[in-house]
Order: sequence, then C-alpha cells, then structure tokens
Amino acid sequence: MNKGRVEAFTDGVIAIVITIMVLELQVPHRATLAALGGQWPVLLSYILSFIYVGIYWNNHHHMMHAIKHIDGRVLWANLHLLFWLSLFPFVTGWMSEEHFAAVPVALYGFVLLMAAVAWPLLARALIAVNGRDSELAKALGGDVKGKFSIVAYLAAIALAFVNPWFSCAIYAFVAMVWFVPDRRIENRVVAK
Repeated sequence: MNKGRVEAFTDGVIAIVITIMVLELQVPHRATLAALGGQWPVLLSYILSFIYVGIYWNNHHHMMHAIKHIDGRVLWANLHLLFWLSLFPFVTGWMSEEHFAAVPVALYGFVLLMAAVAWPLLARALIAVNGRDSELAKALGGDVKGKFSIVAYLAAIALAFVNPWFSCAIYAFVAMVWFVPDRRIENRVVAK
C-alpha cells in the first residue's frame, strides 16, 4: 500500500483539528488588554493543545519517513491515533470553558493518555510491516519518553482532583519533553 495516502489523510485530519480549536478563540469586543485578558483560559488551553497536535504531526511525519510499507493494521492503528487527536478540540474547549476545573482537566489528561497509548500501537504496527531490522525499529528502541509520558499523564489525571493546576503543569512539562522532534528517527534516516 502507498504510505502517501496515510500521510495525506493524517495531515488533513490534523489541519481540521487545529482549525476547530482556533474557532474557540473569540475576538474581544473592546480594544483593550483587559478585554484580551478575559480570553486567557481559552488562549492558554489552545496554545497547549496546539503544541501537542504539532508534536504528534511532526513525529508522525518523521515516523512515516522512516518506513517503506503499510498495511491494514497500520491504517487502523493510525485511525486509532487520529480518533484521540480528534477529541482535542472538545476537551480543550471544555477545559477552557470551565476555567481548568478538575473534571475537564482530568478528561483532557485522559485524551492525552489515550493518544500516548495509541502512538506505540501505531509504531508496533509499522514495525510489524517493515521488520524488526527496519530503520524505525532500530530508532525507537525502548521509547523511554513514551513510557514516561504515560506515567506522567496517569499522575496528572489523579492530581486533577487535588489541584488541576498541578496537572496542567505536568501536561506542559510533557509537551516540553516532546517539543523537540524525536531525533532518534531523524538521525537514523539521515545517517542511512
């Protein structure tokens, strides 16, 4: 199968996700900084979610660049990831609308967690098709960042009911950890 269709479809879904999220930003009705300040929950949650979607898009690009073949398992694994990413506008909007209340912050973390679980499933499907000796398999190794992210999201979900801001800080920290694209894949493909 042609991996170009998977990349194009993923790019389209991610573009729609970002578009839906940005539509939550309302233009202030006054030309003052105070009017803009009233938008801080929406703007803050949008920035965090935009960074997360960008991280997934960037790393998806690198992962697809490192493989040659796909099959039906890859298509379904990719759709599974896209399902969770497509929920970002909903949880982002709810979290900002409720000014970072416990339940929306926990649900936001759950969606992040499920996307983080979907990612290695996609990687495993790609490795199954392209082989254990593929560049992707060699590059991913033990995936310490991925495992760390899952543990961090689980902790943040529980902490949301103690202090939602601690959870948001964890979400922001995990995003910072992933902000730089996964160089393992990039270095492996370039070195080839």
